[in-house]
Amino acid sequence: MSILYELLKDIPIPKMAKVKQTFDDTKLEDVVGTLQHELQRVKDLVKEGDEIAVAVGSRGIDRLVDVTKTTVSFLKDLGAKPFIVPSMGSHGGATGPGQKAVLEHLGVTEESVGAEIRSSMDVIKIGELPNGLPVYIDKLASEADGIVVINRVKPHTAFRGKVESGIMKMISIGLGKQKGAEACHQLGFKHMAEHVPAMAKMAIEKMPIIFAVATVENAFDKVAELKVLRANEIEKVEPDLQALAKKLLPKIFVDQIDVLVIDEIGKNISGDGMDPNITGRYPTPYAHGGPEVTKMVVLDLTPETEGNANGVGTADFTTQRLVDKMDREATYANGLTSTVVGPTHISTTLPNDKMAIQAAIKTCNILDFTKVKMVRIKNTLQIGEIEVSENLLDYVREHPNLEQISDLYDLPFDEKGNLR
Repeated sequence: MSILYELLKDIPIPKMAKVKQTFDDTKLEDVVGTLQHELQRVKDLVKEGDEIAVAVGSRGIDRLVDVTKTTVSFLKDLGAKPFIVPSMGSHGGATGPGQKAVLEHLGVTEESVGAEIRSSMDVIKIGELPNGLPVYIDKLASEADGIVVINRVKPHTAFRGKVESGIMKMISIGLGKQKGAEACHQLGFKHMAEHVPAMAKMAIEKMPIIFAVATVENAFDKVAELKVLRANEIEKVEPDLQALAKKLLPKIFVDQIDVLVIDEIGKNISGDGMDPNITGRYPTPYAHGGPEVTKMVVLDLTPETEGNANGVGTADFTTQRLVDKMDREATYANGLTSTVVGPTHISTTLPNDKMAIQAAIKTCNILDFTKVKMVRIKNTLQIGEIEVSENLLDYVREHPNLEQISDLYDLPFDEKGNLR
């Protein structure tokens, strides 16, 4: 037997119980109707015959196709000529065809939204920040008579500021293409809260940005709020939308966790593989929030991530199964682009799920391993139902957002030590 087996074989794994988490599920019942109503307040900004670039990003936003199609139809009804511009920094392999393919994967096609997609990585430089950082914007968008930006507003995973992931980031990084994304990341996330709005303000001042469509989603990824903002309203209103997004953000309602087990991570779950706002583990020191987790385990990759294991380095332990599926080039490219390479490291790797969980329990710095406070989730998108260890059940009974929905049971490991 290996020394690892000898060190871990007697570490007890607690019985677990299923627990339901309750979130605010308020949502817009008529997203299209709300958008059509909101768009009326900006119809004076659109002139007949105007070519309008509609900026659409790479995130799987709720009702993205409907929101884009409705915006395109509104512009057409006013006699404008809208076209779609992919606005996703370096995503899609940093190529024009690649970025068009990303939109098509999200359902945004020329047929589905009624507008041509013009995808190019060509940019123009529109100025520099006082510190010398260049500011870029998509060349095709810059040549249009107007620019409309569509995006969801939500907390970022690597920095905190008045605006984080939303309209202004879409303008500064998304519309900046690969060169804009690289420039905004050049000095690191420490300065991102300053650079994102500064670059966006310059673009708003110098480019024909006319309005933005901003959505906020609830804990179940459904549109809870939708606003159409004139260009001169974006800087003022987006912080309020971000505050709402943070309020609606799902969370694990257990504040102190000895061991957090995550069944799967992947780029389809979060750009970070797993959402740090849920796990409390961030790739940089410039963001915070979420539970206090002593040790974290990730067990597997989603098929959709195609080997990109970005985020595995944020965990303390992983499995050989995950590492065997890892595409190191795709994973390391993430770090080279963002300049944050910690999440692309390979965490301590154990032969199977059982030993990885035992390793986390052994190292979580408690005296009595039988009293470990352990939480298990499928991934950071699906936390409406979680599993908690026996020692957390009293806490669950007293929490207004938690409800035990099963008896205690042993985790079901197969003969290879992996969870069934």
